[in-house]
Amino acid sequence: MKSSFYIAIEGTIGVGKTSLARVLSERLNARLVLEEFEQNPFLEDFYNDPKSYAFQTQIFFLLSRYKQQIGFQQIDLFTKNIITDYMFAKDRLFATLNLNDKELDLYNTVATILEKNLPFPDMVIYLQSDTERLIRNIKKRGRIYEEKIDIGYLEALNQVYTEYFFKYNKSPLLIINTNDIDFVNNQSDLEEIINFIRTPVQGTKFFNPIKSL
Repeated sequence: MKSSFYIAIEGTIGVGKTSLARVLSERLNARLVLEEFEQNPFLEDFYNDPKSYAFQTQIFFLLSRYKQQIGFQQIDLFTKNIITDYMFAKDRLFATLNLNDKELDLYNTVATILEKNLPFPDMVIYLQSDTERLIRNIKKRGRIYEEKIDIGYLEALNQVYTEYFFKYNKSPLLIINTNDIDFVNNQSDLEEIINFIRTPVQGTKFFNPIKSL
């Protein structure tokens, strides 16, 4: 791993991105940058009425994430290392699922202009999980507005992520299957993942941990 780095952790809702980002930032002595999703005033309305609030929700996320990531370029020399729990490209994945054709055309026009100004991760960690495991994780963390998430929506989102990372080639990519592990509550699972992340990687590398006893 480089002496200075920018690592982005990605995956669908409830897969454990933030939990892993917090641990890695401590272990790797990196600045932690978390997605500020709770500041989106349209998010709860979106879960109640997706069609009416999808565009407002996506545009707010797009601009807030842009503002946050443009700040990466202003980090001083003593905090070069960055770990985030999202990629800027994430917003496009949700937009393709949530917006109609006209809304998506406008959204993509704005996103294309913005992303030209942003740094790209040195490495991406993609956490995979099946829908049933995601649902259990979401219920366990107990965010009220997430109780209305439709199973079909999670399945569609999982598919969008799978298709995106199947073609991904912009940086080294680690794909970790989290179905049979619990790196939040099981220390051995966590150490196994961290050891995997520390190994040098080029291109795409897959990791399928064995289920904990």
